[in-house]
Amino acid sequence: MRSVRRYRLRAFTLIEMIITIVIIGLALTSGLKAFSLLAGRSSDALIQTKTLDLAQLYLDEILASRFDESSGNGGSPAYAGCRITDDGESRAGYDDVDDYDAIDNEIPAFADASLATYYAGFSVSVSVRCDDSVGVNAGGAKRIELTIRSPDNQSSRFTAYRGNF
Repeated sequence: MRSVRRYRLRAFTLIEMIITIVIIGLALTSGLKAFSLLAGRSSDALIQTKTLDLAQLYLDEILASRFDESSGNGGSPAYAGCRITDDGESRAGYDDVDDYDAIDNEIPAFADASLATYYAGFSVSVSVRCDDSVGVNAGGAKRIELTIRSPDNQSSRFTAYRGNF
């Protein structure tokens, strides 16, 4: 005669199921809270990226300009010394670095008007001063301070120097 093996089936009890659901619920709740906190801060990175893009755009434009009104187009002849002059030029006519000193809380304008919507709420200010501390030229270099205010009212300051060459 053969012996019959009996297997006892093991399953979750109702109490074990309830405990499992509670633990999963707590884990999901804390995970979603952390995710929502991080998602709320994702706009900070976007604003910082747009701020850096604007800074690069403005500094490229300014540094490509002549050192002084009396400087030649390739920097030759170089102007001896450093001065900040108000030539009374309009924004479209800025041709040397110190002309940009007039920019104060300018709303960025682009050749492609559709780009302006991406930078709504930003404003740009520029300050140009003579600075002989860097030792680039005998008369000093021009220190360009660019301040960009973002829509969340944060200011970012960028500085560059333009030598007389």
